[in-house]
Amino acid sequence: MQSSSRPKIAVLYPAFLGGGAEAVGLWILQALQDQYDVTLYTVSDLGFDRLNAMYGTTISGDRVTVRSLFPKGWLKLINTCIANQWHFRMVVFHRLIARLKAERREFATCISAYNAVDWGAPLEQGPGQGLTGINYIHWINVLDGHRFYNLLSDTQPSRIQTHRNLANSKMVSGKVQEAYGCEPSLVYPPVVIDVQDIPWEEKQYSFICSGRLTLPKEPHKVIEILTKVRDRGFPITLEMTGGGGGIYASGYLKRIKAMVDERTDWITLHEDLSYKDYVNVLSKCRYGIHYKTEPFGISIAEMIKAGAIPFVRSFGGQVEIVGEHHEDLFFFDPDAAVETICKVLGDEQRQAELRDSLKIQQQLFSTERFMGEIQQVVADYLRSGSAVDTAVDIALQAQAAQENAAATEPRTV
Repeated sequence: MQSSSRPKIAVLYPAFLGGGAEAVGLWILQALQDQYDVTLYTVSDLGFDRLNAMYGTTISGDRVTVRSLFPKGWLKLINTCIANQWHFRMVVFHRLIARLKAERREFATCISAYNAVDWGAPLEQGPGQGLTGINYIHWINVLDGHRFYNLLSDTQPSRIQTHRNLANSKMVSGKVQEAYGCEPSLVYPPVVIDVQDIPWEEKQYSFICSGRLTLPKEPHKVIEILTKVRDRGFPITLEMTGGGGGIYASGYLKRIKAMVDERTDWITLHEDLSYKDYVNVLSKCRYGIHYKTEPFGISIAEMIKAGAIPFVRSFGGQVEIVGEHHEDLFFFDPDAAVETICKVLGDEQRQAELRDSLKIQQQLFSTERFMGEIQQVVADYLRSGSAVDTAVDIALQAQAAQENAAATEPRTV
């Protein structure tokens, strides 16, 4: 049971359909569930057991309450409609936002883990008096970019600049400033992967390309690039992992499968792998490649954490992940990618230097760092409110006292 002595916080994450933003939403819940009474607002409740297994969290239904628009039994139908019908998705997402805004006075603050939400004007009464809300922004104008849907949730994009906003990369931070007229704080997403420590010499002479097998991700260009690399005399192989993009992306998926069928001697396609199997494939690859320009790029951070050398586009959030100083891993277009990759593959000394240098990047994306930064943001924000300062301090002090008492309590063996 949740404790009424702790401040109440609402977290918005509309639908759990996979991707890096989903990991952010879950680790926000993980970060807050021990200090606050947390309520998750989502379209359809799916329970935490499967999500905990996928993302390494230990979210408890006893500490996180779920409020959803649809019953759990409707999950498959609702998710199918959300994934394949953009208009349906926008309608239900804004209905969910409208419900949370109507119930906002119950909470000390509200947090969107799924991009920018207009939380309205500061409350004049209730536990969140003087506050609006917090937004973790992966990309701009995702929920607020369409006037018709904004009417459903009384969204005024001009008010977003008055909220406490966070961005997942420097690149996105710049876009947020352009779109909303405010400078968000940078909080890198957590990278949740339990990698195997395989020596470089025992790894396969392989590339990994992971992500959704959809046109926006452009995995066909990865196949074309690595085909030319092989033509240069480098006998690399490719492990492709990911899932489709719904019925409307089925045509592109057929195209990818046809390209793979022509190259079965060196390309293996893994569809909808479990987390464990994905980690097994990733851990065995020496190199990674990602063509799409990303706001952040969780799959690229996973490559680095697994000890792979990643090759990525020379602009976008993925440059921050790899490190701007690793210029010999960036490419502008497919032709440049071939030249960049071949140059690195032909220089074993440079590869050793890159592996050592990339280890520093791994530290930027730990779950511990992410949780600590989220906890600090929330605590600081609540203390900035005129009405919640004392309540938050008392609640946190009481919790600390309980934990200290538990730690010093005599134990029997």
